[in-house]
Amino acid sequence: MSHHIHEQHAAVALGYDANIGTAPKVLAAGFGHVAKSIMRVAQDHGMHIHHDQHMAQLLARVPVGQEIPEQAYQVVAELLALLYQTDQSLYHKAPTEQNQPR
Repeated sequence: MSHHIHEQHAAVALGYDANIGTAPKVLAAGFGHVAKSIMRVAQDHGMHIHHDQHMAQLLARVPVGQEIPEQAYQVVAELLALLYQTDQSLYHKAPTEQNQPR
C-alpha cells in the first residue's frame, strides 16, 4: 500500500534586531491558507520575499516568538546578508531630493 504525503505550501516571517544581537525569531508561520495570508501581508507591505519551500517547511514548525534553530543560523545569516546588500544597493540607486530636477 502506497502512502502519498502532500506537503502544503509554507510561509515564515522572520525578524532580527541587530541591537539585541540574538538569533532571528519567527514572527509568523503557517501552512496552506495561513501561508497565503502571510505572503499577501508581506507583499502588501513591500517586504522581501525569498522563495525556498524546503527552508519554509522547516522554519514553519518553529513556534512563533521563538528563535530559529541553531542548524538554520548559517542559511538564514546568508539570506539576511543578501537582503541587506540588496537594500543598500537600492537605497544608493534611489533618486534623492538633491538629485531631482527643479
